[in-house]
Amino acid sequence: MTDRYAVFGNPIAHSLSPRIHAAFARQTGQDMVYEARLAPLNGFIDALEAFRAEGGKGANVTVPFKVDAFHYAQTLSERARLAQAVNTLKFEGEHILGDNTDGAGLVRDITANLGLGIRAKHVLLLGAGGAARGVILPLLQEGPARLFIANRTPEKATALAAQFGALGPVTGGGFDAITGAFDIVINATSTGLSDEMPPLPGRVFAPGALAYDMMYGKETPFMAFARAQRARVVDGLGMLVEQAAESFFWWRGVRPETAPVIAQLRK
Repeated sequence: MTDRYAVFGNPIAHSLSPRIHAAFARQTGQDMVYEARLAPLNGFIDALEAFRAEGGKGANVTVPFKVDAFHYAQTLSERARLAQAVNTLKFEGEHILGDNTDGAGLVRDITANLGLGIRAKHVLLLGAGGAARGVILPLLQEGPARLFIANRTPEKATALAAQFGALGPVTGGGFDAITGAFDIVINATSTGLSDEMPPLPGRVFAPGALAYDMMYGKETPFMAFARAQRARVVDGLGMLVEQAAESFFWWRGVRPETAPVIAQLRK
């Protein structure tokens, strides 16, 4: 029997995940299929249950269902528990396990694909929503000198920093509280969707800094601003592939090579 996996979201037609996992399966010789499934906004759990009843082995979860998946899972990884969001589910009989591979994907893209160490670096994370939540623990595990979370609502950023405060040098506040220059600036806001620019101060990038936008497939105002500041600019396609590889490894026990898949998608 060919094992079945799927990604659930709304919308979902644009998802690259089926192409990515098909490439991983061919590369590693795994007998599996992976499809994109549109879940109704008020029917995510029903859609998951139907998939499980069809023999589904696991699922990825994207916007807007990651918090629903967090509550649906019976056993959570530490990174999913702290993020309070799940993007990967594994079904073992009647048991439902939940993980969050987003942060691992981001860190692996920065460290392995881009060749940039995070240890002792000054890191600025823009946003305090679900996308930001999922990457804080893996970033702190890399040992940065400091991690500052900036958000339009300062209280959300300070509360999020306090939640992770025992795990590393993390603080938070409004955009007007950003001080100093940063080696790595990560845009985890949704501003790129509406072609808005986060209200960053003019001199936020240290010499040779990396500007990383989690969005992919378009030039965002954040990326254009960073280019003008002579930062090294990267989109989130590598993170997408790397978080998929982390999910694949959890499901199948084999880690695929990501570089050829990223290169193919870049074409």
